[in-house]
Amino acid sequence: MTSTRTSEQLTGAARDHLLMHYTRHGAVGNELLVLDRGEGPYVFDTHGNRYLDALSTLFCSQLGWSYGAELGAAAADQMQQLAFASNWSMAHPTSIELAERLAELAPPGLDRVFFTSGGAESVEAAWKIVRHHHLATGQPQRTKAIARDVAYHGGTLGALALTGVAAYKRDFEPPAIATRHVAATNRFRAPEPDEAAFCRRLLTEIEEVVLEEGPDTIAMFIAEPVQNAGGCLTPPTGYWAGVRELADRYGFLVVADEVITAFGRLGEWFASPLVGGSPDVITLAKGLTSAHAPMGAVLVSDRVATPLYQEGVALRHGITYGGHPLCAAIALKNLEIFERDRVIENVRELEGHLGMRMRSLCELPIVGDVRGAGFFWAAELVKDAGGTRFDAAERERLLRGYLPRRLLEAGLIARPDDRGDSVVQVAPPLICDMRQLDEMVDGLAQALADAGEHMGLTRSADPVRAV
Repeated sequence: MTSTRTSEQLTGAARDHLLMHYTRHGAVGNELLVLDRGEGPYVFDTHGNRYLDALSTLFCSQLGWSYGAELGAAAADQMQQLAFASNWSMAHPTSIELAERLAELAPPGLDRVFFTSGGAESVEAAWKIVRHHHLATGQPQRTKAIARDVAYHGGTLGALALTGVAAYKRDFEPPAIATRHVAATNRFRAPEPDEAAFCRRLLTEIEEVVLEEGPDTIAMFIAEPVQNAGGCLTPPTGYWAGVRELADRYGFLVVADEVITAFGRLGEWFASPLVGGSPDVITLAKGLTSAHAPMGAVLVSDRVATPLYQEGVALRHGITYGGHPLCAAIALKNLEIFERDRVIENVRELEGHLGMRMRSLCELPIVGDVRGAGFFWAAELVKDAGGTRFDAAERERLLRGYLPRRLLEAGLIARPDDRGDSVVQVAPPLICDMRQLDEMVDGLAQALADAGEHMGLTRSADPVRAV
């Protein structure tokens, strides 16, 4: 649908009527970014300005904006066949076929699928499925979770309890789930001399928390294979294997939150095998439909699901629109396009080049570290060569004042963030070619060089550009 209203009229209506998510509404003025259309990896605002969406609109738009007609046709066909049916003690062909397809793509043993409408719902459903498993196996005392500092798992009350961002939680306490948080995997800030020592310290902390709380009270450990909040925090070698060993020893389940990392973001259908993970449960959303429809899912291992099939046992959780026929039809077409157009292969072929280009940003005085994998990268921003953190006032000036505007001027939508340390994240659509990736990094380099000058850092050299 194309609006006939001017940009100013739309901005005014947004100020008057639209409650935007995680937004300082008092600061919304005439510069509100209102997106009007998309093409390939680019989006256009209501003034006609073009931006490379270097964030895939919150890590969702794996296919960019050139497949709408094809995905819309799949939805239209489903609309004529069966516009809606629920999965409450019944089913419909499209959700059955999508569940079967996901089981084929999933890591071995994760054969059962529960559908939701998005990522936070998937995390909530995972928690309830985990609790159901423990209840059905005679362990009702397992009511606690372990998650990681800074990690974001969703804004609903259960997912928020698992989230490790204090500022998001304090207004809504007490938490819905008793959760202990352990250190994230930020190697840049770690004191250990090598990766193996770093990994040992992280795993030791998890075990200490298990023992402090009581091993038979822990229901699950939840983490992202590569943690988003904090800036694309990759795990050290052996971390996920160590978590698996602890889970098996003490009887809790492992949940991999792959709402962001699944469906090609790291160059595979799922990221867990890439990092050595063997989870019992995987949460999904975002790339499942490449954001062309709201949908999520929970993959459940046979071991976890088996007790739910006992006579008289009911899964006491449901979501009205979970597995919606239109969403399922779009998801099936999305997965078909992934294979047909070699979307994941594109990430594999270009991730080395993108990683090289991103790491070149370390030449800038404001960049202390660059980390990530696949099409999922972050640059950590620092005050000096010693890695000194920006204080609260400086972060306000840099991350919410200067950088958002400067990135748009550079033709980029990226994410300045300080839920952990100060970072800028990029996660471009998976259909980007080398030229578009270079365009993204060149624009980011110039914006960060200017940001360094804005913050009083000396520019040591011009940003390295693609040749």
